[in-house]
Amino acid sequence: MTIRLPHGTYEPRTEPASFPPGGPLTSRTVFSAAHVVADPYADVSPDSPAAVDWDATLAFRRHLWAHGLGVAEAMDTAQRGMGLDWAGAAELIRRSGAEARAADGRIAAGAGTDQLTGPADLAAVRAAYEEQLAVVEESGAQPILMASRALAAAATSPDDYLTVYAHLLRQSAEPVILHWLGPMFDPALEGYWGSADLDAATDTFLKVIAEHPDKVDGVKVSLLDARREVDLRRRLPGGVRCYTGDDFHYPELIAGDEHGFSHALLGVFDPLGPLAAEAVRRLDTGDKAGFRAVLDPTVPLSRHLFQAPTRFYKTGVVFLAWLAGHQDHFAMVGGLQSARSLPHLARAYELADGLGLFPDPALAESRMKSLLTVYGVGE
Repeated sequence: MTIRLPHGTYEPRTEPASFPPGGPLTSRTVFSAAHVVADPYADVSPDSPAAVDWDATLAFRRHLWAHGLGVAEAMDTAQRGMGLDWAGAAELIRRSGAEARAADGRIAAGAGTDQLTGPADLAAVRAAYEEQLAVVEESGAQPILMASRALAAAATSPDDYLTVYAHLLRQSAEPVILHWLGPMFDPALEGYWGSADLDAATDTFLKVIAEHPDKVDGVKVSLLDARREVDLRRRLPGGVRCYTGDDFHYPELIAGDEHGFSHALLGVFDPLGPLAAEAVRRLDTGDKAGFRAVLDPTVPLSRHLFQAPTRFYKTGVVFLAWLAGHQDHFAMVGGLQSARSLPHLARAYELADGLGLFPDPALAESRMKSLLTVYGVGE
């Protein structure tokens, strides 16, 4: 049996790969940045507040915890700033925090400044961060201090970043994860840490950490530059972890070298969750070659999902969740299901099916065919 895709015919696999659930991973701390499921029956427009299907959204988090992964909540994968506003994110953090306690699952959550909708000075930026940090801490989640569009707009020098982050770290109850999201994920973050020169920006970033190492659990770096990440992690103070956010080079960065390795906080581990957990379990036994044998073949899919414009990778992530049966529809908050072309989605289906990511390949094939029909592509 074949399916006609825009770029040619494809023969879907008939059996899924087997990735059984398991306990927590031991050799690496691994977070999946998880997507949200829209309510398809809500009568909303793209600029309306997000309407979330809470049952399906929380069920997906239980799926990730069942495989031993941590959940990174209310990050850019959950469409923060691209369909999910702060009110929705706060509700998501509270609900997921409660669900994590019930499931004994690990959770971290993003604190940012996205309740600011216009120009803001540094005092307003600090206050916005404080409000969100309090919500995250009250939920029981580990805080992730997200990169802030408002801070990028208000800061006039590296010292402004040092001052704001020092203030937040001093008052944080527990060590946080600092998040450096590159402009390929959000163009409004160009020049973060006070310079478009990444070497200078890195020096400022490291200075923030060096001044408060007891308040920094780790750093999450999403620059899609493996060399730069390796250089950064070698310069981190002892005990501060590097969580890779590099969706292009994650197998080599997690595997590491003679000087160390990266942990993981990745959007691509939303669709790859069970397979990623299987790979890390091999690493837990010291089998680095087995880890690479499982995870290296996933890179073409990840590079496809995160191709420019990278910020629209969420569309592919939710599309694959629909095909895998984690939700009953391909609708997204903000109408973002329209952000990728049919050829892009069809190629994502082909690559994911080839990896055995769909628990029910026949269901995935049927749903892919239904999408093709909507687009007017015949059998």
